[in-house]
Amino acid sequence: MTSRYRPETGRIIPPPIVKGRSPLKAAVALLLVALALRAWDFGNPVIHVDEQYYLLVGDRMLHGALPYLDIWDRKPIGLFAIFAAIRLLPGDGIVASQIVAMLFAAATALMVYRGARRIGAAPLAALAAGACYLIWLPLLSGRAGQSPIFFNLFMTAAALLTLRLPALAAREAREAILANGAAVCLLAGLAIQTKYTPAVEGAFFGLAHLWYLRRAGGRWPMLGLAAVLWIALGLAPTLAAIGIYAARGPAAFQAFWFANFSSILLRSNYAYPAELIGRRLLGISAQLLPFAVCAAFAWRTKPRSEETLLAFAWLGAALIGFAVLGTYFDHYALPLLAPLAIVAAPTFARAPRAMMATLAIGLAIFTIEALARPSDAAGAYAVARVVEANSGGECPYVFTGDSITYQLAHACLPTAYAFPSTLAYAPEQGATGIDEAAEVRRIMAGRPPVVVMGSRPLAAWNAASHAVVAAALARDYRPIFSAPRSDYRMIVYLRRDRPLRR
Repeated sequence: MTSRYRPETGRIIPPPIVKGRSPLKAAVALLLVALALRAWDFGNPVIHVDEQYYLLVGDRMLHGALPYLDIWDRKPIGLFAIFAAIRLLPGDGIVASQIVAMLFAAATALMVYRGARRIGAAPLAALAAGACYLIWLPLLSGRAGQSPIFFNLFMTAAALLTLRLPALAAREAREAILANGAAVCLLAGLAIQTKYTPAVEGAFFGLAHLWYLRRAGGRWPMLGLAAVLWIALGLAPTLAAIGIYAARGPAAFQAFWFANFSSILLRSNYAYPAELIGRRLLGISAQLLPFAVCAAFAWRTKPRSEETLLAFAWLGAALIGFAVLGTYFDHYALPLLAPLAIVAAPTFARAPRAMMATLAIGLAIFTIEALARPSDAAGAYAVARVVEANSGGECPYVFTGDSITYQLAHACLPTAYAFPSTLAYAPEQGATGIDEAAEVRRIMAGRPPVVVMGSRPLAAWNAASHAVVAAALARDYRPIFSAPRSDYRMIVYLRRDRPLRR
């Protein structure tokens, strides 16, 4: 079926979802796609540095650690709460977190399917859009538990509800718009407590609801009350987090506020050369090109339904959220995938060759990368075994490398700043609220039994921190083990006065 144009209203009416086409079938199909794409990574603890640390923080929260005080990062506490909940599941959390992330990804793909249907895509094209979302996640470092894997579900569900607005306004269903906006803003609030950048998309959703509430006949007092209600619901999860820390006293509140809101402004993006930033942007643009081409063709198709315009506006809001981060790591583009897949779906419906080409390109890149990528899991577990055997109940120190080593080695943390990049690399210098080199000196003065360090830096060194560790390693430590990691090696150093244990 195709969209219908009603000249008497000037509206484009997308085709209705055909009854009898069960969303359950689409859900099962997308879950199987997600499983096929992600299962061979199950059990790998070092897929990406970020989710390693999220899992470590979640694990330590269950042992009484309070984020921002006992273990430091600048992500919202909602993200760590997800990983703390995952640690309640059986096992060491590695496979459990990957399965939960897979379920979130599949559920988001189902939301993409439904969003594509709502803007007029045929069932097969909508299903292809959901599959493309899943295929492109690992191409942008979303193979496991990056934060967008979780908050994309909240934002895509909110977008799906927002796409109802034209129909609700046409019926002058003001109460329904109020309830719809409340659900959307609460979903956005949950996303914001997973990462703060979805606030841009949440603001767009709120403004869209105000626009359509006015069009449905809402008077200015109703709009004012609606805005207050929706803003309160959007802020509620963050205000709850603030309240938890404020109740613990000024020191806890100050630590929370600095980590969540002040430290990011101190982080130096200039430590990343402009050439590197350019290469990252070029790589992201190349990865997203098939989607962008299909979206451009969909945009050129006229007349456009209001639902389609809303979907494109959502994509614009997501692009703003992506742009403000500045450093342009590839996983920062993960929030673009859901709106891109939805707006590309009508092109898939009109041009099956474009749909097949997009799927083929994505699967080809995925396969090539998967076959070329070495598995670092065995080396990571081997490093952890050596660290555990030689720590003797004391706290080892991972200066650079994998923060998950602490968890795999059942080790204590020598510092609250356990994410290695925080103390080791220049972009974080001056952004942590402490003297990073002084903290490294304190750690090394405690003579950790074992130090783990990569054979090369992955960013510009914090020169003062690196000098402290380099001098201590040369004077007091000897290398006892190394394991390959991509194009470098992880090296384990043992204090010279300690016997080697295997």
